[in-house]
Amino acid sequence: MGSTSVNRRDVMKRAAAAGLLAVPAVGALTSCASGGGEDNKAEKGKKSKKNPLGVKQDADLSVYIFNGGYGDKYAQFVTDMYAEKYPESDPGQKATTKIATQVQPKIVRGNPTADVVNNSGADLMNIGKLVHNKQVADLGEVLDAPSWDDPNVTVRETLVPVVEQMGRFGGEECYQLNITLTVYGNWYSKKLLEEGLESEYPKTWDEMLAVCKKAKAKGIHGWSYPGGHPRYMFFSMYAMFAQRGGRDVTTAMDYLEPDAWKHDAVKDVFEAWEELVAKKYVLTGFDGTEAHTEMQTAWTKEGKCLFVPNGSWVENEAKDTTPKDFAMTVGATPSLDKDDKLPFGTLYAPAGEPFIVPAKAKNRQGGLEWMRMMYSKEAARNLFEEVGSMPVVKGAIDGVKLPSGTASAQAAIEAAGENVVIPQFVDWYNELFREDFNNMIHKFMMGQIGTKQAMDAMQKAADRIKNDPDITKVKKA
Repeated sequence: MGSTSVNRRDVMKRAAAAGLLAVPAVGALTSCASGGGEDNKAEKGKKSKKNPLGVKQDADLSVYIFNGGYGDKYAQFVTDMYAEKYPESDPGQKATTKIATQVQPKIVRGNPTADVVNNSGADLMNIGKLVHNKQVADLGEVLDAPSWDDPNVTVRETLVPVVEQMGRFGGEECYQLNITLTVYGNWYSKKLLEEGLESEYPKTWDEMLAVCKKAKAKGIHGWSYPGGHPRYMFFSMYAMFAQRGGRDVTTAMDYLEPDAWKHDAVKDVFEAWEELVAKKYVLTGFDGTEAHTEMQTAWTKEGKCLFVPNGSWVENEAKDTTPKDFAMTVGATPSLDKDDKLPFGTLYAPAGEPFIVPAKAKNRQGGLEWMRMMYSKEAARNLFEEVGSMPVVKGAIDGVKLPSGTASAQAAIEAAGENVVIPQFVDWYNELFREDFNNMIHKFMMGQIGTKQAMDAMQKAADRIKNDPDITKVKKA
């Protein structure tokens, strides 16, 4: 895939903003509210069993979709469903890479032209500010509505729990809803691991080092990562922070608490990776703008490394270079030792691709109805067929023959159970992830700095953001 896949990956990372950890209350945001509110003159129809959200039959609908790696065909499928149910309406869909540029000014002025928005991409709107300024609708009405497929089951009951949790900002209100699941972790070839190295997936760090040593003896690096996008290492490291020290450690990172990045658990994780780097188990390089595809080719086609940090989009993205018998698989975070606070299998797995409905949307009920249709099994399965990502609708792809990577990701989510962790600061303070972590981890993985310098760099960055009066802070409710 080309440059659009980069945009889509960025979307998935930005979307990984919350999860099983509580999101702070809207009132905790320290910026000043202005505009917004839900006292609009939205067009509404009469509610009935066939029209549970009270959609006005002849009201036009405007849908804005981020035109990234997913494209917009999956969304057009839903827009076509809407047109079929409401033939008197004239639903229109616009694909763009400039969501904030084209959509936000009108939302802020209180006269949005969009009724439902896929808020994604490099030019996405700041959801925290929109929520705080009451410019997005509470989507609880969608969640409480009868599902498209079964009127006796609510939409909420058809979705994996993380979807609603990621849309909350402290209270019961839900302001954004996502449509896909991404599993981050240690991706590898099951064939190379089990047949080539006669090994099982390492469940402890000692086992990880042993497998890497065995691989090195055969001329294979245990690990690699894209030097041009070193933040990929976060995909493998983050769950280790939580697994080692518990949720309090990662919560402290989210809320910019004093010395959050100097916790003993953070130190233990960095020291584990520092040993792996020191033993020369990491294949470095891949420093250009297409570093991710270069690394993936070295991994899949050339077999130069065993493990890579990645997300579940990689199976589709690397399909052209992946041998048929590669058996792509994702593994969860290995345990450091018996002192870990969370068990092996703890997983970094957020819902992605967020959607919102402007509070003052002209056809707000139509936007909510579009979302209800998006969560039908038919639309969810179409989403999977179009983009290869797991939908958040339970059972939507049951019975479908899944490729190896997707099947392993689904199994990893089931095995994790409640032990799913998601970094909220990645969305709240994106520069802390995309700039500061990126710069620090590149030097760390090259062996240019050690654990202490890595921790100091991240703590300094977190303190800088905490003390910057121009950055909207999120505080605990």
